[in-house]
Amino acid sequence: AGVVVVPLSGMAVAAASLRWWTPAQSNFMRIDDGPIAYQYVSIDHISRYVIASAVAHEDDLLGLRKQAFHWGDFADRAAAVLSGERQQTYSTIPQQLAKNMFFTPDQSMLRKAVEVVPSVALRATMSDARIMELYLNYAQFGPDLYGVCAASWYYFDTPPSEMYPYHAMQLAGMLPNPEDVVRLPGGGVDTSPDAPYPSAAFHINGAANVDLPARFDAWGGWQNITASLGIEDSAADHADARPSADSCSTMPDSVRERLAVEDPGFVSAGGM
Repeated sequence: AGVVVVPLSGMAVAAASLRWWTPAQSNFMRIDDGPIAYQYVSIDHISRYVIASAVAHEDDLLGLRKQAFHWGDFADRAAAVLSGERQQTYSTIPQQLAKNMFFTPDQSMLRKAVEVVPSVALRATMSDARIMELYLNYAQFGPDLYGVCAASWYYFDTPPSEMYPYHAMQLAGMLPNPEDVVRLPGGGVDTSPDAPYPSAAFHINGAANVDLPARFDAWGGWQNITASLGIEDSAADHADARPSADSCSTMPDSVRERLAVEDPGFVSAGGM
C-alpha cells in the first residue's frame, strides 16, 4: 500500500501546485514523439468564444459543480469499462486536465481510478478560470500540436485573442479526436465528407454547426457560460498588454517551422 500512497500523495501536491506553477510541458507532450508545436498563452489573451466553446462541448457544468466530477457518473464509467460496454458519460475538464498532466492515453480502469486524486486536488485548489487556462494550454488540437496558441495560428493564422466564434467552435470539436484533425493547404480544417478522418470531421462539423449553437441558446448566450466561470471581461480588455511573452500575438516559431515543411507556399497575414 505504501508504494501506492506516496506517489498519489505527491501527485495531489503537484496538482495543487498548478494553481501558481505553469509547467513547460504536460506528460502527454513529454511522451509525444514530436517535434511538437506549442506555446503558452495567458487566459487574458484567449478569446472568450474559445473558452465558452470548450466548456460547452466538454463540460458545461464546470462552473456549476463544486466537485471535479459526479461520483455517479464516475461509477457508471467504471462499470462500462469493466463490462466492455460503450461509456455513456465522459470525463470532465478537471479529469481531462489531470490525465493530460500526469498520465498517458491508456484507458485502463487502474488509470481512471488513480486519476481521481489529481482531479479532486485541481478542483479543490484553483479557480475555474485557472483550470480553463491550464486546460486550453495543454489540450491536444492535432498530431503533435498542443494548446490553443499553436492551434489558432496553425489552423486559422490568427492569435487566440481574435478567434471568430465559428473557428472557436471548430477548435472545440477537435478535442475528442485530435490525432485525426487535418489542416487544409492555405489554412482551415478539412471537414469535407471525404476527409481523410471522417470521424474527426464529423465531430468538428457537428460542434460548429449543430451542437454548440444549440448549447449556447440553451444557456441564453455563450456569455453566460463564461460568467459561470467567473470570467466577465474580454480578451480585448487586455489588448494594452500586447505584445508580451504570454500573449501569443505572433505566430510561434514551432508553428512557423511546421508550416514551412507542410505548406511551403503559405504566407501568413502576420508576416510569415
